[in-house]
Amino acid sequence: MAYFHGHRRDAVIDIGWPTNFTGGLEFINLTYTVTKKLKIEGKWESQDVDLLNNITGYAPKGSVTAVMGPSGAGKSTFLDGLAGRIASGSLKGMVSLDGKEISPSMIKRTSAYIMQDDRLFPMLTVYETLMFAADFRLGSVPTADKRQRVETLIEQLGLSSSRNTYIGDEGTRGVSGGERRRVSIGVDIMHGPSLLFLDEPTSGLDSTSAHSVIEKVHDIARAGSTVILTIHQPSSRIQLLLDHMIILARGQLMYQGGPKAVGTHLGRMGRKVPKGENSIEYLIDVIQEYDQSELGVEVLADFAATGMKPPPLPGSDDISVSAIATTPEPRQSQPQTSYEKELAKRLPLDDPGSANRYKNGFDHSVRSPWNTSSRSWTASNSGVVELLRMTPSKQKTSRMQNTHSPSSSYYGNSKDFIPPGTPTSMNSERTLSEGDFQPPYTTPLSSSRTSHLHPKFSNSFLSETWVLMRRNFINIRRTPELFLSRLMVLTVMGFMMATMFLKPKEDLQGITDRLSFFIFTVCLFFFSSNDAVPAFIQERFIFVRETSHNAYRASSYTIAGLITYLPFLALQSGAYAGIVWFPLRLRGSFLYFFIVLYASLLSTNSFVVFVSSVVPNFILGYAAVIAFTALFFLFCGYFVTSNNIPPYWSWMHSFSTMTYPYEGLLMNQYQTEDPFGKDPNGVSVTGTDILNGFNISLEHKKMWENVLIMLGWAVAYRLLFYIVLRFFSKNQRT
Repeated sequence: MAYFHGHRRDAVIDIGWPTNFTGGLEFINLTYTVTKKLKIEGKWESQDVDLLNNITGYAPKGSVTAVMGPSGAGKSTFLDGLAGRIASGSLKGMVSLDGKEISPSMIKRTSAYIMQDDRLFPMLTVYETLMFAADFRLGSVPTADKRQRVETLIEQLGLSSSRNTYIGDEGTRGVSGGERRRVSIGVDIMHGPSLLFLDEPTSGLDSTSAHSVIEKVHDIARAGSTVILTIHQPSSRIQLLLDHMIILARGQLMYQGGPKAVGTHLGRMGRKVPKGENSIEYLIDVIQEYDQSELGVEVLADFAATGMKPPPLPGSDDISVSAIATTPEPRQSQPQTSYEKELAKRLPLDDPGSANRYKNGFDHSVRSPWNTSSRSWTASNSGVVELLRMTPSKQKTSRMQNTHSPSSSYYGNSKDFIPPGTPTSMNSERTLSEGDFQPPYTTPLSSSRTSHLHPKFSNSFLSETWVLMRRNFINIRRTPELFLSRLMVLTVMGFMMATMFLKPKEDLQGITDRLSFFIFTVCLFFFSSNDAVPAFIQERFIFVRETSHNAYRASSYTIAGLITYLPFLALQSGAYAGIVWFPLRLRGSFLYFFIVLYASLLSTNSFVVFVSSVVPNFILGYAAVIAFTALFFLFCGYFVTSNNIPPYWSWMHSFSTMTYPYEGLLMNQYQTEDPFGKDPNGVSVTGTDILNGFNISLEHKKMWENVLIMLGWAVAYRLLFYIVLRFFSKNQRT
């Protein structure tokens, strides 16, 4: 998708709008079309379906904009589109931030996206979680300043009492749900983003925690950020904290404006809000009524776009709109309702125009930047009158044409149609002039237009790797079972093997026992890495969240994970090698024996990590690892020697990661001409005879080639792991 600005601000004067637009996010004709298979007349056919359909509007700076609507309205899709989380080319339209054109990659650098699920490391404290976020997002800022920023943020988010509490999870007691959500917000606002997106921030929280979260979000907005959030059913207290609303249904715009003006919008629609009922909830109920009727929500979208009153539903409580449409609302010198009184408390005391600005529950100083001077009203009104005379089909065509104009406003001003100051109509207010904006669906922004923005990543590669390693070691120290379990398995199995094959005899049975020991060791080391499957799958969600806004590189994450594993894998290999070497009277070099085990463990661990990055869950991950283990075991050369494997399967012998440690262990043990036993005829069997029987050539360089091949497989699997992370582990729609 290409984002464009193309809006002039020199025309914003007169008629009650501010002469200078305070900024924010603007979007024009956002359309997201996907292909779905639908069953039509008993046949499955592929059809294009609009999940978003020509949505035009804005989110004012310094305000909380709530995206609402019934289930399936397209709220999350709309939020993803604004946040640049829809694959390039799938989303059509124009987006600008503070009047400057912006691309999806740029919007990720200047924004934060708080997902519905809190993905945090459970064994880090609140302070540590935020401190690591500061290390990732604040770059070369001195450590003392980072700590001060974290301390200030903890206080602002109301987390002082839980500063040193673990985040926790199902198995570890930690912070409460509301506190966890605030920590998630703190992680993503650490760098002071100008844009903040939140997907259902109150989901799963009780009313008190939900209000606390939105209150903190409200404070963030007042500090100068543009905040856009999706919310399903806000309480009356939360509604007081919402400045701007965008209501969607079936991917179309139903309403945009302040919460207080919803009742007026319904009145002009011909629907009266029942006494004691919430106007926002009632509007959503009306939308669902139309959605379930033959008329559909398109008539409500037409009303929001043009002010054309929708046809009434049978049995609805429609009222006459003529009186509302011709009689201006009386101004009140003081707030009358509790809602207005609450709004009055939030007005800046030093602004004498605050009362007028917050008329109808919405700050008119941050209205649509596409409103123009009063000189354009005549043309605008005449267009609306002409629209009223059209047939319904022509009206829709006219509306679609008008939505391509960046001057389309959600606030109509024709006295003959809809009174001034009401967030309803989107009639065109001026003629589009050449050069105002770039046409939609053109090429993305050039790098020269975005070169003034800060770098893509805040830290260097080495700095990111060091921070990730520190975090990894802290998590390992607090969850020792992750590696202790693997160490205990190898230690216990080492003692069992040492006692089971203790001092093997120097005969054919002794040779067979040692061969069984070697192949079992190779399989044991392969299976011991299986616990890496659920470990990374759980961490993958955190990786996607953190890298979605360029906290660090996928390459630094890959390298940091590898370096973190190295000492623990060496400890496991050394423990097993030290236990079995002397009881089994193994020959050759102990150092080489240890290196083969270490390289084997490293290559198999890399393989399992790669598999875990591809599969969607740990069940499929275990299934894939077990399947490949069986294949590698079958073709490693133990059951069928390499020269006896059918030609069409011979490639599997080289592909098997068990081939090289198995051959390496055999070459280390049987690299001499010393006899290891006698055959039934009494002939001595030497080490060379054993290796020749397995079609293994005894060359000193061949032994180290096997080690290098194992290390090569480890590098190859880590490289594949990186490719999956870099190009296929993105939290975005296609």
